[in-house]
Amino acid sequence: MTLVAGVDSSTQSCKVVIRDAESGALVREGRAPHPDGTEVHPEHWWTALQSAIEQAGGLADVAAVSVGAQQHGMVCLDEDGEVVRPALLWNDTRSAGAAADLVGELGGPKAWAEAVGSVPVASFTVTKLRWLAGNEPDNARRTRSVCLPHDWLTWRLAGRPDTITTDRGDASGTGYWSPATGEYRTDLLELALGRVPELPRVLGPAEQAGTAEQGGALLAPGTGDNMAAALGVGMRPGDVVVSIGTSGTAFAVSETPSADAAGLVAGFADATGRYLPLVCTLNAARVLDAAARMLGVTPQGLSDLALRAPAGADGLVLVPYLEGERTPNRPDATGSLHGLRLGNSTPEHLARAAVEGMLCGLADALDALGLEPRRVLLIGGGARSEAVRRIAPTVFGRPVLVPTPGEYVADGAAKQAAWLLSGEPEPPVWDTGATERYEADVTPGLRERYHEAAQE
Repeated sequence: MTLVAGVDSSTQSCKVVIRDAESGALVREGRAPHPDGTEVHPEHWWTALQSAIEQAGGLADVAAVSVGAQQHGMVCLDEDGEVVRPALLWNDTRSAGAAADLVGELGGPKAWAEAVGSVPVASFTVTKLRWLAGNEPDNARRTRSVCLPHDWLTWRLAGRPDTITTDRGDASGTGYWSPATGEYRTDLLELALGRVPELPRVLGPAEQAGTAEQGGALLAPGTGDNMAAALGVGMRPGDVVVSIGTSGTAFAVSETPSADAAGLVAGFADATGRYLPLVCTLNAARVLDAAARMLGVTPQGLSDLALRAPAGADGLVLVPYLEGERTPNRPDATGSLHGLRLGNSTPEHLARAAVEGMLCGLADALDALGLEPRRVLLIGGGARSEAVRRIAPTVFGRPVLVPTPGEYVADGAAKQAAWLLSGEPEPPVWDTGATERYEADVTPGLRERYHEAAQE
């Protein structure tokens, strides 16, 4: 049996899966936590990766490894390859002002969409570099090269070689690489940082990034978490995935690049040579975590409470902008509760409003894609909630399919590693298990009340 390893270095933790390269069958796995915060020193990711690998039984018998990781994070290295400062993560909104400045300086949203397929907001790497230049000029001057979380981890696995590599998918989230042309826009880097640092070499979907220093496994190019999830869930043309993790995303696979001048849809590349139009919200599963803490219950308890309340929560509406928001672009927004009355002042109503509010935000993301999907697949940690699965059709206005729960990002990375070994033109097709279908009537007036509350 030939084994491959897939890594998911997410915001909250590191997961490693070891799978059979031919069938995709899970052989063993491990995980380790990451520290909280919107800036994290990359060494914490490395420590967690080593711990997760050890828990998964090591890589000595593994033929190939691929790393999927959170997108956008800014990792700055000095001339010795040492980290200049803790990495600013995708959910760090301090660069919101820098994003607005950059959009204006290039000539507006349309100019950015035409240049790189996306209009940068605070999550994009290019905005964090502008923030660094303006707020930490000494660190900006010390920065010789800039890379992303998955780039840095692949580089460390390879023993810190002279060249850092990345892939199309993750590069497309920087704000200075164009999916349409397949080239860096160094003029945009100059605009952001005042100069052009060294950048990772962009690899093809199944091109080898190197060899692991320990054990000699081949290293696949790796990719961003959303791109890896698309591989892991086995997306097909016509599918839209709604992922409920730390962030919420709605994305589809496309044969052509996209450029949304309104800035709602990020025109990313995927991990197969195609494209991945994507809409992201900052507030997803952690909205449920926050509501559970407020009510003093477990996630299962929150689900049970929500399902005991009537659809629409008798007019109680939660706007879930707990950490600002990316879609819509309101980095300084806060969450709010609307329509509170004596009759709906119960734990059940609050639980229902939390689930519905989070799903309303994701429904806006789904709508922004402008597609009529053949299938809507619901994945991510939040999709494990029975309340989320049963309430989602009442908000989305269409049936949803829930694949067998799994570590889709790590699984997608493992599939990329198997693809590297196979040498085939397309990634392998693995059995991803059965899907459950959920259908329900739309809750009348719910999204209208949500939109009204979100404007206040």
